[in-house]
Amino acid sequence: MVMLQSRLLSDFVQFNTTDQVLMLNSAADPFVIQARPRLTTGCLCLAEDNIATLGALKVHASGSSVRAVPFHDYILHHSPETMDVAAMNLLYQPGNVWMFYGLSVAAFALKVGGKLYVAGAKDRGILTMAKRMRELFGNVETLTISKGQRVLCAIKRQSFSVEQLPVTTLRIFADSKLDEGTQLLLSALEVRPEDHALDIGCGAGFIGLHIAHLTPQGQVTMVDASLAAVAASEQAVSQAGLTNVRVLPSDGAQAVLDQRFDLVATNPPFHQGGVQTLEIAERFIRQSARILVPNGRFYLVANRFLKYEPTLQACFQQVREVAGNNRYKVLYATGPRPQ
Repeated sequence: MVMLQSRLLSDFVQFNTTDQVLMLNSAADPFVIQARPRLTTGCLCLAEDNIATLGALKVHASGSSVRAVPFHDYILHHSPETMDVAAMNLLYQPGNVWMFYGLSVAAFALKVGGKLYVAGAKDRGILTMAKRMRELFGNVETLTISKGQRVLCAIKRQSFSVEQLPVTTLRIFADSKLDEGTQLLLSALEVRPEDHALDIGCGAGFIGLHIAHLTPQGQVTMVDASLAAVAASEQAVSQAGLTNVRVLPSDGAQAVLDQRFDLVATNPPFHQGGVQTLEIAERFIRQSARILVPNGRFYLVANRFLKYEPTLQACFQQVREVAGNNRYKVLYATGPRPQ
């Protein structure tokens, strides 16, 4: 699916060598690597949320013709009507909120006459996007349909004030509530007053904030690869008035591998690019075994069908389930093995 959508973008996205091209949270798409050499005097701007994606691109997309900026607050920090072309692959959008925000960014960033291209399948929301593009731009064209994938194009024919945009910031946690799995994890955590703790993949910050209240003499570090999540957690920490918390952008625990922790807790994602995967959580487990002190504690909550136990047993001397129900399980591990 990924390669098909990338090939469709390569075949149908049109731009000149001098154009300013904006990728909307789609830097992982191979189209980025294909497009860069064609912009001899133009620029490829990657409005991206995931720092891991940007890190992987450094080797391939370096040079003055490529620049990266945060996706989640693009409208707040950049000038309008500077881009000739914008493109988005729905495969890399975690949900509708991301898609609709990307549409607002395109309306803001494109020059009058500029074009927005969107690739995706029905199950990723392409028909909904077609409707939204027509409502906002007054036009949309389906350039191709191939094996369930579509490429849409809309032309910006008028300027938009910020007030006319459907959304101006990416508020992925605006209405978020504590989910059942995280509640189960929090109820099982053993937190000590002087713990140095790490929340990997912090999201809205529920786990890290909970620990911070219980470890007044300690320190909590919250990390996430999503810049939107980091911003949301920073805001939550500020609103809570906590002074023993820091929030860092990080691909897993990469930013803190030189540090040591008494406690690591995580509710890891298990989807990437619309595909179920154990890889992210397994990397969190291996990294945690590296950074925990010898008697450190590791907690992970997961859907019951996800089999993380083999990786945990390879990385820790003791592993057991400490809480659970028919949907979720909380796995506890201690005694990290050398990594």
